[in-house]
Amino acid sequence: MAPGTVGSALAVVIIWVVPFSRAGLVVFFVVVTLAGTWAAHRAERLLGTKDPGPIVIDEIAGMTLAVLPFPPTLAVLAVGFILFRIFDVTKPFPAHASQRLRGGLGVVVDDLIAGLYALVVIAILHAALGWP
Repeated sequence: MAPGTVGSALAVVIIWVVPFSRAGLVVFFVVVTLAGTWAAHRAERLLGTKDPGPIVIDEIAGMTLAVLPFPPTLAVLAVGFILFRIFDVTKPFPAHASQRLRGGLGVVVDDLIAGLYALVVIAILHAALGWP
């Protein structure tokens, strides 16, 4: 759990510090997801274990997805971080089952699902309360 929290926090810092345009953040997300899937596949083979703790690129991809359509304010990043970590740890359907996928795909997909769940909750908050 600690490496995942660190990876998610790193994503928050990157999104907060780097002055991404909306398109730039989308490109960042796509590159991190694709390169991360490849790198996670290689790391699993080299380390000889499924989804080893040192791999955190999947958290960066999932956390980025969680806040992708929203303005990157501290409030959005904080709520996105909390929601993403909750969904990443609890792994609601189909996140847990997706871990059975082989290689880097199995490492990254569950985090993308957690990020999507967090994104949906933030979108509901936006629709219901006008936040953010």
